[in-house]
Amino acid sequence: MPAAVQRLCILGSTGSIGVSTLDVVARHPDRLSVYALSAHSRIESLAAQAAAHAARVVIVPDDAARRRFLAAWPAGRALPEIRQGAQALADTAADPEVTAVMAAIVGAAGLPGALAAARAGKRVLLANKEALVAAGSLFMQAVRDAGAELLPIDSEHNAIFQCLPQSADRARAPAQPAPGVRRLLLTASGGPFRCTALDELEHVTPEQACAHPNWRMGRKISVDSATMLNKGLEVIEAHWLFAMPLERIQVVIHPQSVVHSMVEYTDGSILAQLGQPDMRTPIAFGLGYPDRIDSGVGLLELTRLGRLDFEPPDLRRFPCLRLSLDALKQGQGACITLNAANEVAVDGFLHGRIRYTQISAIIERCLGDSVRSGVYAPASLEEVLDLDAHTRRLATSYCQAALG
Repeated sequence: MPAAVQRLCILGSTGSIGVSTLDVVARHPDRLSVYALSAHSRIESLAAQAAAHAARVVIVPDDAARRRFLAAWPAGRALPEIRQGAQALADTAADPEVTAVMAAIVGAAGLPGALAAARAGKRVLLANKEALVAAGSLFMQAVRDAGAELLPIDSEHNAIFQCLPQSADRARAPAQPAPGVRRLLLTASGGPFRCTALDELEHVTPEQACAHPNWRMGRKISVDSATMLNKGLEVIEAHWLFAMPLERIQVVIHPQSVVHSMVEYTDGSILAQLGQPDMRTPIAFGLGYPDRIDSGVGLLELTRLGRLDFEPPDLRRFPCLRLSLDALKQGQGACITLNAANEVAVDGFLHGRIRYTQISAIIERCLGDSVRSGVYAPASLEEVLDLDAHTRRLATSYCQAALG
């Protein structure tokens, strides 16, 4: 019996995840359709996507973006409904016409839409780390309460999901680790500075930090990969996704980015998921689940690899990873602080306001302030966003001071 056609809402459709998602969607018109697309700044690209995929709804941030969309829309084509503003993102994610939501907006801005999708009981394809980093407890409870289906799209968590025991409820926000699992092993490429001399890191440029050796990503995520802050966020995310305590999650440097992550079982077996460094593989897994569908990704020629290397991360080289692990130990409030401070610091680095090595210093100062004022677990989305905003103001002041 053919699968029912999924009607997708893609939040952040013009980013790298959104573009890859639409590539997979176009390969399966018999089972995947586009209902809604959103973009924040690449409005002309949004118009082209909406026209190509016959989207019924688009979401733009403001009146200026609406005018740009209308100016870019092809003459003679039926215009989609244009929704506007942050609330429209959440409302569209929860729209009864939507069956699955790709949550691909980078940063804390993606949290309300992802949470709205979970509360509405949708299939949530989670490519936004911050939904769990900033609001893990709230988000996972929403999935359980609404009977939503949660499928991780990050290549590492998707790999772990594929390697876990095949259970009927593994996409339903487990409250305890899967039986028989000893550890989760998250792989990391090590980024562009894995072998760079420590005393040279202070002079790293944004262009160097964004030149990832294996993956093509946006600039913010590329910097997070260089600092390994992204791997720290992924540890926090894995803690919530798989109900796994920190001491049973290990980060392993794997420069080839072929083994996307592993699961170790109590009998000593390790299951690994291998594949090309192409996000269309986990995206296709999420879109087709529980079926396997074509992703457009080519064959992985194992005989050409020659070798697979693994090594422990150097926390002197990657202080942001250490800070992430510390934040998880301290609690949800510290994780919110970590994420917000990092977003501000990375933006400051990309715009030439601070040096590369000051990213971790600013995060550490903000976490220190959080500890001194008392770390707490926010009980609502409003409290999460309040702490996020407070930290952003603090981190911005530290970036300004760093200029002096």
